[in-house]
Amino acid sequence: MNHILLIDCPDRKGLIFTITQIVFGANLNITSNDEFVDRQRNHFFLRAELAGEVQPPHLVAQLQAVLPPEAHIRLVPERKKDIVVLVTKEHHCIGDLLLRHEYGDLNANLLAVVGNYAELETLVARFNIPFHFITHEGKTREAHDAEMAQAIQAYNPEYVVLAKYMRVLNPQFVEQFPNRIINIHHSFLPAFIGANPYKQAFERGVKIIGATAHFVNNELDEGPIIAQNVIQVNHAQSARDMAQAGRDVEKIVLAQALKLVFSEKVFVNNNKTIIF
Repeated sequence: MNHILLIDCPDRKGLIFTITQIVFGANLNITSNDEFVDRQRNHFFLRAELAGEVQPPHLVAQLQAVLPPEAHIRLVPERKKDIVVLVTKEHHCIGDLLLRHEYGDLNANLLAVVGNYAELETLVARFNIPFHFITHEGKTREAHDAEMAQAIQAYNPEYVVLAKYMRVLNPQFVEQFPNRIINIHHSFLPAFIGANPYKQAFERGVKIIGATAHFVNNELDEGPIIAQNVIQVNHAQSARDMAQAGRDVEKIVLAQALKLVFSEKVFVNNNKTIIF
């Protein structure tokens, strides 16, 4: 099985030579290699794809012995990730993910869908994926999030995907999945928040609409950005037309972001990302 080597550490001379020498000594072939140095932080990032008989603990120990003490080293097999998806009522993102999963285009094992409304249960059932309906009515946000987290943790997923899950997650929930919750939301210039964002955009006569996929942290919609895209709109399009176009962009951007994350091509660098 091929593996992916991920390293980030303070930059210094000779890092690439040092790393490749260790890899060569382990009789491994580097089939792909990318590196980047954040000059402001003087921080080095490397992603390498390795072919050969990998002994992860031994190779990681060898690298730790020669790299700076602060180095973060991960050696992960190339395989599908285990995920759980959260939904509310909107079908476009979860529908796209279900189709991609059905035909092997998601690079993930979609273990379950959890929703705070039951509207999408029939859709999910068509793909033989477990659906857990956990209503938020009559519960505090903390109590509901704790119940959601319990259902999710039963599957031990590597990532949690918010496919238009329309509730703000509390800090106790987020800290259980650090840099492992991925969200998709609309992006406008100017930005519109609250209810009916496409109606607001239509009334302001915007010319560009789009979407942003990002990791979730405790700042609402301000986590590290993974992928973005925009399309042009014009005065001839109604608010409904804009909403449809926005849904198309959202599902494409979410799929792009998941492909990058599941392929181990994303480093979180403070509140930004390094994408290889």
